[in-house]
Parts: sequence; structure tokens; C-alpha cells
Amino acid sequence: MDGAKTGKSFSQEYYHQPGTIPGTIIIHEDAQQPQIVLMDYNPTDLVERRIINPEECSDYLRTQSVSWVDVQGLGNGDVIHRLGQTFDLHPLILEDVVNMAERPKIEDYEEQLVIIARMVVPNTNNRSFYSEQVSLVLGPHYVLTIQEESEHDCFDSVRARINKNKGIIRREKSDYLAYSLLDAIIDGFFPVLELYGERIAELEEEVITNPTSETLKQIYQVKRELLQLRRGIWPQRDAISSLIRDGSHLISQEVSIYLRDCYDHAVQVLDMVENYRELVSGLMDVYMSAVSNKMNEIMKLLTVISSIFIPLTFVVGIYGMNFNTEKSPYNMPELNWYWGYPFCLGLMAVIAGSLMLFFWRRGWLTNSFEINQK
Repeated sequence: MDGAKTGKSFSQEYYHQPGTIPGTIIIHEDAQQPQIVLMDYNPTDLVERRIINPEECSDYLRTQSVSWVDVQGLGNGDVIHRLGQTFDLHPLILEDVVNMAERPKIEDYEEQLVIIARMVVPNTNNRSFYSEQVSLVLGPHYVLTIQEESEHDCFDSVRARINKNKGIIRREKSDYLAYSLLDAIIDGFFPVLELYGERIAELEEEVITNPTSETLKQIYQVKRELLQLRRGIWPQRDAISSLIRDGSHLISQEVSIYLRDCYDHAVQVLDMVENYRELVSGLMDVYMSAVSNKMNEIMKLLTVISSIFIPLTFVVGIYGMNFNTEKSPYNMPELNWYWGYPFCLGLMAVIAGSLMLFFWRRGWLTNSFEINQK
């Protein structure tokens, strides 16, 4: 599984070497060993069990009940090949489900409909998300799902509906099951976007009150993660649209109507992602403006301080020239005055006070003092 916080992004997936024979299956070292879970049901009966050998699924595929075979993990090439033989999968289908770099799409293989989708699950520990590829193979009486691993998925609601016989899922055929799984994948984006809505709101407050270099780093990180979400949902929206438009003999007219709702959810998710990306881009501009404004206030404070000390430095410079008063009565007669030194200090105090009063009346000191206190 990849994700915004697990070290891989959409652009860091695995690809076949150029010239690889079509249909080649490459198992990666870090892939999880597969676990196979079967749910076979009809309106009255339900069988749920773990499958050790893929060939055990054959008996269920011959019945009129609906079979959901969920494969969690891709770390065993032999199991993948045997699944292909059991379900009569084209070699290109096996290649697509194992290659985690596939773009979400829909392929029609006459007796099978293959849906490649991107599934995201919230990661509440660091307020990000997990992301993995999910492949759905729809047949006349079955749905085969293949996931990267078993730890995170968004199918619990579908499993609960089947177990508790809620709604119409147990009365419908395999196409409705495929729709339910696809709908769960699309709806899984909403909890993730809720987390990002909270993060953006916090960043907005931080940018206004106390922007730091860490704030800029977080803004870039959120922007990059939202781009990953966009890359996941955009092609899925297009794939669902093409399925609704072109249709398939494996999907009934009734289920096609449900798919329209799924498409609407995908559009809504994409709109939210785009809105959040615009907000983050706006945060970047606000951050740069806030930093620039803060720098201007600091420079203004330094300018005020310099302006006060410039005339004082002028006075001190004059009396530091040390002209001999014995040579001429015009050579600094103040040096021989009884109150000469207090007079010089008083003069500098009057100059500094007058400048402070002038700056205060012009309103130049208010923001400067606020920046200095921060």
C-alpha cells in the first residue's frame, strides 16, 4: 500500500521494464502474502469462509448464488496464477491487477468486466491517508476483488450489509455487489477530505497569526497530498462515466441508474479536492504576504530606531572632535560651561523625545511595537 505518509506516491510505483512480454506477472518483495475470503449468498443463505486453495472457489462459481471472493495481498505468484485459471482471467487482467501503477479504468472482456480503482482510507495518526489499488472483476455470478493488503479497506459497510441482510444487496445479482463496492471506494474519499478540511482551517489561522517556515512546509505537504487525491479520483470519475455511457451486458439497467449516483459522488469528491487545492494555493499567497508584511514592520521598527539615533550620533560626533578651546573662543565654548554636559544630554533627550512624538502622531510606532512584542 502506498500513501501520503507511507513513503510512496503515485509517481513512485512499480513499472515493468521496457520490452517485458505482455501479461508478465512480477511479484514484489514487499508484497503481503495473499489471504482469500469468500462470501457466497442468496436472499436466504450466507456462506462466509477463508479459502486456502483458489480452486475451492470453483464449486461456488457454478451456482446461481452471488459469490464475492476478496483477495487481500499479492505476495504469491503461484496463487495469482491459480486464481487466473479458476476464474478464467485473461493474462492482461492478471498483469493489471498486480501492477500497482495502473490508472483507474474499466475494461470489458466479454464475459468479465474489469474495474481498476484507487481506494483511500483515513490515517488518523498523522491526519493523512493510506492509498492502494483495488481491482474488481465482475462475472455473471461473482465479483473478484484483489487488494494490495488486508489492513486497510473501506468495504466493512458492504460486508455488514451482507451479513445482516440489510437493504437489497442479498436480493440483487453480482452487478449490484460490484456497484456497492465501487460506491464504497468513492465514498471513502469523503472522510479523508474531512481531515484535510480541518488541516486547511488550522493552517489558515496559523498563517494569519504566526506564520513560520514550518507553516510553509505544511502547506506544501498538504498541496502535494491533495494532488495525489486528484490523481486518484479524476480517472475514476471518467471511468464511471464511460461505463454509464457505453454500458455492459453484465450490468442491468437498474444498476446503471445506481451508477449515476456513484458518478455524482465522484464529481462531488473531485469538486472538493479542487476547492481545497485552490484554498491551499491561496494560503501560499497569504503566507508570502504575511511574511512580507512582518518583514516590512520589522524594517520600519529598525528605521524608527535608526532615525532617532542619527541626530544623537550627530551631536556626539560634533563634541567628539576635541578642538582646543584655548586657541579660539569659537572652539566649542560649551566645553568650558559649568552645565555643559547636562545641557548636551538634555539636548539629545529633547531631540529623541521630539522624534518619538512625531513618529507616534504619524502612527508609525503602533505596528512596530506590536511586532517587537511578538
